[in-house]
Order: sequence, then C-alpha cells, then structure tokens
Amino acid sequence: IADVEQVSPEILQEIDDVMKREIKSMGGVQRYKVGGVEKVVDMFNHFDRSKEKQILEKLDVLSPPLAEVIRKHLFTFEDVFAMDDRSIQAIMREVSNDTLTLAMKTSTDDVKNKIFKNISSRAADMIKEDLEVMGPVRLSDVEKAQSEIIKIVRKMEEEGKIVLGGRGSEDVLV
Repeated sequence: IADVEQVSPEILQEIDDVMKREIKSMGGVQRYKVGGVEKVVDMFNHFDRSKEKQILEKLDVLSPPLAEVIRKHLFTFEDVFAMDDRSIQAIMREVSNDTLTLAMKTSTDDVKNKIFKNISSRAADMIKEDLEVMGPVRLSDVEKAQSEIIKIVRKMEEEGKIVLGGRGSEDVLV
C-alpha cells in the first residue's frame, strides 16, 4: 500500500477485506482520508501477528524507513503493560477474565506480574489457576484475545479515558 511492489495473494486478500470493511463503515458521500501510515497501522491491527510480521519483513527489504515508521506506530499487547498502573487498572476493568487469561497464555513473566499487580488478588489467583490447568491453545486464539484487548485500549484512548505513551503529552500537567 505504502510503497510495496510485490505482495502475496493472501495478504492482498486480507488488505482487500479490511479496506472493504473500512469503506462500508464510512457510508455517505463525504470524503475521508484513506492513505498514510495511520491507515496502514489501522489495517495491521486487523491482521494476526504472523501476517503483520511477514509484511514488515518484506517492507524491511523494500523500504526500511517506511517499515520503521510503521513499527513505531504499531501498538502491541506488551505495550499495554508499559503504561502506568492507573491506566492498566482502568483497562483491566473493561476486559473479561476469560479474554485476559487466554491473552496471557504466551506472555512473559514481567507482563503477567504487571497484570496480577493491577487486578484484585482474587482475580489474580483465579487467572493463575486457569493458566496452570489450561491445555495447549492455538496461537491464533491467543493473538485474537490480545487483539481484543488492544481494541479496548484504543477505544478507551479515543474516549479520553487513558492516554497512550507518546500521545497527548501536551495535555498532561506535571
């Protein structure tokens, strides 16, 4: 989209599907911005991690500066837990325990500890127990759960309930 010359048919189909959804959601006769890094990043948020990684690797070869710009704009599940505790607590109130448990399946101990620190001890104990007894799960299911949490985070940011790192800092009073 943003300087790529060759892309696999599967990725084109995925981009086509996302663009159709975006265009349908626009409706009306108004004109909207449909290009730029923000739109590419928004489309990436609809991909699973493997597709995202595949596209970025191709971009690294074709246009390293563009790949770097896109990477800087991508917000990952792990980025959620680099936020301040108050923001994490607000986010955790919006996420179901089942989604959180599944999303944590592949998380590092640091991320798990940050989550457990920001939820009630009862909820933390339940999630720890669920993680211990949870059998193997598909990576795509884990990524879907993580994506749901990222969508919640983005919605909360749009509503002004939280501020993502590097955004809105001019509004923060010290």
